[in-house]
Amino acid sequence: MVVGDVSTGTELLVIGGGPGGYTAAIRGAQLGLDTTLVEMDAYGGTCLNVGCIPSKAYITAADMKHRVEEAEEMGIHARADVDMLGLKTWKDGVVDQLTGGVEKLCKANGVNLVEGRAEFANGNKVRVAHQGEGQGSESIEFEHAVVATGSRPMEIPNFEFDEERILSSTGALALESVPDSLLVVGAGYIGMELSTVYAKLGTDVTVVEMLEDVLPGYEDDVTRVVRKRAEALGVEFDFGQKAASWTVAGGDTRVVTEDEDGEEYRYDAEKVLVAVGREPVTDTLNLEAVGLEPDEGGFLGTDEYARTDLEHVFAVGDVAGEPMLAHKAMKEGEIAAEVAAGEPSALDYQAVPAAVFTDPEIGTVGMTEAEAEEAGFDPVVGQMPMRASGRALTLGESEGFVRVVADDESGFVLGAQIVGPEASELIAEFGLAIEMGATLEDVAATIHTHPTLGEAVMEAAMNARGEAIHTLNR
Repeated sequence: MVVGDVSTGTELLVIGGGPGGYTAAIRGAQLGLDTTLVEMDAYGGTCLNVGCIPSKAYITAADMKHRVEEAEEMGIHARADVDMLGLKTWKDGVVDQLTGGVEKLCKANGVNLVEGRAEFANGNKVRVAHQGEGQGSESIEFEHAVVATGSRPMEIPNFEFDEERILSSTGALALESVPDSLLVVGAGYIGMELSTVYAKLGTDVTVVEMLEDVLPGYEDDVTRVVRKRAEALGVEFDFGQKAASWTVAGGDTRVVTEDEDGEEYRYDAEKVLVAVGREPVTDTLNLEAVGLEPDEGGFLGTDEYARTDLEHVFAVGDVAGEPMLAHKAMKEGEIAAEVAAGEPSALDYQAVPAAVFTDPEIGTVGMTEAEAEEAGFDPVVGQMPMRASGRALTLGESEGFVRVVADDESGFVLGAQIVGPEASELIAEFGLAIEMGATLEDVAATIHTHPTLGEAVMEAAMNARGEAIHTLNR
């Protein structure tokens, strides 16, 4: 043992303090396990510090500016100037409040907090290197371990992040001034959310994407609404191109892209955001020492108990694979802790919602109509356009729709797709319906407050039954 080393033990060791990790730690401590959480950076992980929360703060601010300046049809005439440094300071305050809250919750529940980078030494021990010169290290023996090390922005060849010219999502959420122009590489959910933010803040935004449309994985009529709105905001799209190289041209960054035929295109922008996805962080763990091997994508495979190939080692959150969602990570962390404590618990993924905070928002849960057919159901579909919603009209946000998919014979709700205002909130009602085994009749018969956006959920269910009042029945 080198000078400065100490050795301790714990029943449940959690590596990583993001949503999956801190949830596992708190739940484990609640169940009476001696629990230790090791975090190398900041409590709350990517989500609270440089992901979900900061991006939603920027989205809220950009929406507020845009809505004020675009409210002339409501009789409101105004101009909003953006103090980007002030916006960043406010965002940082929100982040600090939440991350501080996570730390306090862990301590209040009796979780032992250790700061440093953990790697496996063998099947039942990790070594934690403390940050800073002369801080030493310690060894922690464990009975059960939860790997919750999260993910990081994915780089592409020739575009290493310097957070000055070539930005990751982290850098894009830390700018202290609004760039005049921004080139976004990638039209997935991160690229689309941040493209919308900066377009509303006054930046000239261009998006290049290898595929032929935005938001791969979502249905065409859903993405069409979002793309049309982004174009109306001034975002330009070029599809079928991949970023190849970049150079400095005057004060801008010149990016060269290529299509599948090898033809080159050039774009000049003040900043370049590379948003082509995220990759799991498993390469820091010395997994060989514990006998685990990630798959080709770097993910750790797990079963319905969040266990890896080793019965006493669990993996939760982004390291455990798609979908890479904070709320999925939280549920996996909860299940892992309960299983480690001997509780009868298991994962059920049939009602995991997803949301994209574009303009308008997207919310989905369960099956699409095509997926329901593939699964052997005879689906019936109901839809309510937002333009028929009184509340959506009074909000000035009437683009999009609410759609529900159900089994025709039984009426059980199988899935839903929403594109429109507050879709991220509205989708929860359908998630609950799927989880509890509700039918279209249950949703349609539930009296919803008027005038609200939630009425569109009820009307979609009524439409599927041929009973809609405020839209034409299919």
